[in-house]
Amino acid sequence: MVKNSVISVISQKENRGSVEFQVFSFTTKIRKLTSHLELHKKDSSSQRGLRKILGKRQRLLAYL
Repeated sequence: MVKNSVISVISQKENRGSVEFQVFSFTTKIRKLTSHLELHKKDSSSQRGLRKILGKRQRLLAYL
């Protein structure tokens, strides 16, 4: 179900400002940063960026 909604969001190129697409893009950024932080545990700037993105995604999910 989620996969189908993601595919429909991605297929609409003019809809990149939608809340669903923003949540999807934040989720992919979170996955990338998490894998980066597994290798570089002391990278504090990446940790801060991850916390900021997590907060933004949390606010958008609450908005939905």
